[in-house]
Amino acid sequence: AARRYRPKYSNPKPLERTQNWIKLGGKVRVYIEEMGKMVPIKGTIVQARNAKVRDDYVLAISEALRHDLGSSAPAIKTIMRWTGASNRAAKYWLAGERGPGGWHLIQLARNSDAVLHAFLMMADRDIFEVSIELNAAQASLTRAAAIIKALAPRS
Repeated sequence: AARRYRPKYSNPKPLERTQNWIKLGGKVRVYIEEMGKMVPIKGTIVQARNAKVRDDYVLAISEALRHDLGSSAPAIKTIMRWTGASNRAAKYWLAGERGPGGWHLIQLARNSDAVLHAFLMMADRDIFEVSIELNAAQASLTRAAAIIKALAPRS
């Protein structure tokens, strides 16, 4: 006769989740008790040392993206195309819930002047911003000179 498995301790409320902190080998892992089983909670929650700096960063990047692209579905698709990030990540960045990390921030700054300006302002590098604006003005003047030359009557 086969024996049926029965847990040693039955949970009186099987749908209630209780957290248990278990220290294993110097690492703390969080487990929840669900229907009599101990199940590890997946994922890592990392808090920034300075929450205000993190919040300022997230808001600055979000505002820059909304200034450049708006907050519509095509804006999300554009961000995804620029960075290769997922749909959910692009939505988080645009909504100001989370900020892009390393490589994605570089890709956004490469494609969006507003993101680059926001990044430089957060890094207190205003001189680079002036240099970028001068390069943009020079490019605009070169285009304007080419248009004037093309429209001028030839003698």
